[in-house]
Amino acid sequence: MDDLRAELHCHNEFSNFQLGLKETPYDCGITIQEQLEQAYKTGLDAFFITNHNTLDGYNQLLDYKENHEKFKNIKVYPGEEVTTDQGIHVLTYGITKTIRSGQSFEEILDIVKSQDAVSCAPHPFALNNGLREKAILCDLIEVFNSNNVDRYSNLRASHFAKANNMTEVAGSDSHVVSTLGRCIDVIQAENTLDNVLRAMRRGKITIDNTGYITSKEMIEHAKYKIENSKDDIMRYFEENHPHLTGICSFLIDVFESNPNSMVWRAVYQVAVRLTTKLSNKINFKNQDYNILYERNLRAILPMILT
Repeated sequence: MDDLRAELHCHNEFSNFQLGLKETPYDCGITIQEQLEQAYKTGLDAFFITNHNTLDGYNQLLDYKENHEKFKNIKVYPGEEVTTDQGIHVLTYGITKTIRSGQSFEEILDIVKSQDAVSCAPHPFALNNGLREKAILCDLIEVFNSNNVDRYSNLRASHFAKANNMTEVAGSDSHVVSTLGRCIDVIQAENTLDNVLRAMRRGKITIDNTGYITSKEMIEHAKYKIENSKDDIMRYFEENHPHLTGICSFLIDVFESNPNSMVWRAVYQVAVRLTTKLSNKINFKNQDYNILYERNLRAILPMILT
């Protein structure tokens, strides 16, 4: 029996064009080589690759790893972050076939069980794509997600997990290479897929390390998405918020002219404060979260500003 240092939530470039029409097509720019180099640097024993709505990237990782002796001791396991018909995310570990997005949560859980895999509720109390109380139906619950910088989302998840005696895990939700391994879980198992999944089901997993994404890393991710998806962003605003199209175009131009400006770090900090305020209202003061899931900007703004 070993104590395996593992990453349970990370993405690479195979997540691109998988999130659906409401999201930007470009999601992540991490290459397979970069991902394995970071896993080696971080000292991971294993990681599940959990791209959005696809198993693509898993076999390619295995092929690359097998051809590079340096990475022979790092095990890569199959996973997927599946989007339900309500736009909610579900993590799956150890699946053998891609689970199609757009199905109900219950249908996805049935498929996970039929593949003898393990389910996890990622960022369950995030502001627009978490399972919230339905997380109790999963095998595991992610109580710390590096991208939940509002912190209240993670705190609510932790309270919920403890109240319901659920097995707690942490995930980096890595979309930029430096965040891979930001959160590490220790799994008490031999380093094989069957043993790891068995340990997960039995709760033989503990959180070893956690850390939030930095403003620099968040801006790096935004830069990648905007550079590659700005036409799609503009199309979204033209179709859904035409009165904001001009200001959106202006902001994109200004951002691209100097994405590393201190101004954008200041903007990010303001956004974090506002999001934190909103998350507190939703997660601890019982305000209606459905408005956020509907992405109704006119209804959301008053919640943020009042």
